[in-house]
Amino acid sequence: MSDAFDGYERQYCELSASLSKKCSSAISLDGEQKKQKLSEIKSGLENAEVLIRKMDLEARTLPPNLKSSLLVKLREFKSDLNNFKTEVKRITSGQLNAAARDELLEAGMADTKTASADQRARLMMSTERLGRTTDRVKDSRRTMMETEEIGVSILQDLHGQRQSLLRAHETLHGVDDNIGKSKKILTDMTRRMNKNKWTIGAIIIALIAAIIIILYFKLTK
Repeated sequence: MSDAFDGYERQYCELSASLSKKCSSAISLDGEQKKQKLSEIKSGLENAEVLIRKMDLEARTLPPNLKSSLLVKLREFKSDLNNFKTEVKRITSGQLNAAARDELLEAGMADTKTASADQRARLMMSTERLGRTTDRVKDSRRTMMETEEIGVSILQDLHGQRQSLLRAHETLHGVDDNIGKSKKILTDMTRRMNKNKWTIGAIIIALIAAIIIILYFKLTK
């Protein structure tokens, strides 16, 4: 519910009650007093129209589920305002005699009481509907917030898993580098071992040849 709309609604209800009293009292007045009272009533009607326009603008800025119920209430206010305008026209017509004015006063007061009772009943029903709608909106908002919190938690978990995967990838890359270095070292060692093997073989062959030559010379003397 809009706090601004609630404020305008309270102002309108207070103004409506005041206009009802002034219309009832204006019927029994004559001359300047009647003109002054009608001037006050017309000024009140202008203020009421301004409040209704403000409520209309405020209602149309709200979500659809709230706007529809507030527009129903606005139609009731506009109907109430039109009734006041009709009543002012009847008062200003000047065609009513004293007896008719007394009869109109009594009928007007009865109609006003009936209209006020009906209006209060409609307002109470509208308030109850708005209260239920507000509760549903609060439940939907709470559910949305819970869903948002779950989504944030899931995103945080995914971010943590992504960081873990990146660290694992870096670790594997480091292991690959170490394996490559180890392979290169083993290749170098193998190459050196083969080289040393050939060198030792050559030395052994040279030693054997030397021994054979020495034996040969000794045996031939």
